[in-house]
Amino acid sequence: MRLRPSADLIALISDGLYADKGLDSADMTAALADLEIIEGKLLAAVDEMGVVLARTSMSPVIYEVLDFACGICDANGELIAQSNGLTLFTGTFSAQVRFISRKFAGRIRPGDAFITNDPFEGGTHSCDMAVVQPIFVDNEIIAYSISVAHWLDVGGAIPGSLPPDAVDTFQEGLRLPGMRLCENGELLPEIADLIRVNVRLPLLALGDLNAELAATRIGERRLAAICGRYGAVAVKNVFESILSLSERRCRNAVALLPDGVYEATDVIDGDGVSDEQIPVCVAVKIDGDQVSVDFTGSAPARGGPINCSRGALLSAVKTVFKALVAPHAPSNDGWFRPLEIEIPGGTVFSAESPSPVGWYYEGSSQASELVWKALAPLASNRFSAGSYMSLCATYLYGQRPDSDDLFVHIEPQHGGWGATESRDGASALIASTDGDTFNYSVELLEAILPLRVREYSLNVGDGSGAGRHRGGFGVVREYEILTDAAYLHGSLGRSQERPWSVGGGTQGSVNYVDVTSASGSKRIARIKQMALAQGDTVRICTGGGGGWGDPSERPIEAVESDVVNGYIAVEDAVADYGLDPTRLSSVV
Repeated sequence: MRLRPSADLIALISDGLYADKGLDSADMTAALADLEIIEGKLLAAVDEMGVVLARTSMSPVIYEVLDFACGICDANGELIAQSNGLTLFTGTFSAQVRFISRKFAGRIRPGDAFITNDPFEGGTHSCDMAVVQPIFVDNEIIAYSISVAHWLDVGGAIPGSLPPDAVDTFQEGLRLPGMRLCENGELLPEIADLIRVNVRLPLLALGDLNAELAATRIGERRLAAICGRYGAVAVKNVFESILSLSERRCRNAVALLPDGVYEATDVIDGDGVSDEQIPVCVAVKIDGDQVSVDFTGSAPARGGPINCSRGALLSAVKTVFKALVAPHAPSNDGWFRPLEIEIPGGTVFSAESPSPVGWYYEGSSQASELVWKALAPLASNRFSAGSYMSLCATYLYGQRPDSDDLFVHIEPQHGGWGATESRDGASALIASTDGDTFNYSVELLEAILPLRVREYSLNVGDGSGAGRHRGGFGVVREYEILTDAAYLHGSLGRSQERPWSVGGGTQGSVNYVDVTSASGSKRIARIKQMALAQGDTVRICTGGGGGWGDPSERPIEAVESDVVNGYIAVEDAVADYGLDPTRLSSVV
């Protein structure tokens, strides 16, 4: 017995999507049921790709944090299905597949695979390595499978390949501008040698490369099996239907929003080379069922590496747009057909070679936050007040105490999100640009690295924005160094400009790092290479989100609960919410 089609597929019949196929109603219903089954198989395939990549990779940032994503694109490069993972890769898949397809047009054969990490050809930064594999059926390319993962090191000026004070992209490691990786299913030894001699951790790099290849091959196998069951023509029709249905649903959602131009401005707290604040702006225009996002007027590309290229910007905007129209639906390029992005070249959000882009996620997270800020009053049921925003990524690296081996540890930090119209902000949640990534397990870190985690807690000391609904809290993650040869570098945004509030709430708190050594303590944010010794501590503190609404409207029971639970001090409850301290003292 055939499965009954879902309500979305029945809507396709009434919308006339299949009206030109020459099918009667029974055949149409059967075709739509097949569509739903095949779409489910595609989503299962990309999820399996992700499982394979995580389980076969060698770097903790991949198998523990899940700093990767996998997808399937059609023959034109349009994204059809994507695994859960980094939202920042949502916009790069299509651009990277099209780059490979264009560069190797007429020269792509079965058994080929390609590799690219070029930030200026759809990528993000050099550490995010993409493997693209064409999928052939009857000697025709029907689709591409792609995996993108963050490698711990790709060479460059310092271990980890992301110098926070880089002044050009040449300091940021090996750049592969779209190269053939495999022929006849075999890894080309020349490419493996090129990678091996240019990175500091070749065993990990080649292990992660093989994991990405394993993932794309799973995608190839699963799609070939689907074509074998249903036929290539049916599968291509499903691709078309997935994109068309998502486009229709998106346009319907946008059409319900009030037309207008929604604007926001902000500043970026320095670029890693200079502490000068960088002005940025956006104008979001809604016109019927179309949305345009215009960053014209944002600052030119900077001399430091917080710039992002167009591929990263596209992902940043797509992330927020998807949260607006259908946050829970599987992602594909159909959702983004009503979206246009306008920006001149050479800005901090559209950097061009040789501008440094190693810390691109600082620029792209700022772009996400700008669009979020512009749309928050319009979609208060979906968007919150300002968040800690920055990934607050930090690197700890050096020599293991029991050997000459190098260790490299990169860690994105969780933080506080802003309050919404209906609830308090989320605490200890990863930034929107990083999607479904996890934090590191303390036990894992202490088992494989010369580090001791002395504290991991909510950052209630710095607080969050007050309001009818208060912001969520950031975190404190404190490391003790267990080797005499270690270094720290990192780049934290929102270290000066606090998370914004809505409707009379107060701003959130900032991000920073406190380093304590025998010579004293130092507070920093954009951190150039800093030497550390055994016994030194690195205390990473992320900020709390902005508040929503007038604090005087917050229920007294909620304030008392926060005081009892240690989230708010008595003096802050009095100062921010105007409550009687004698009443509060009775519940503490």
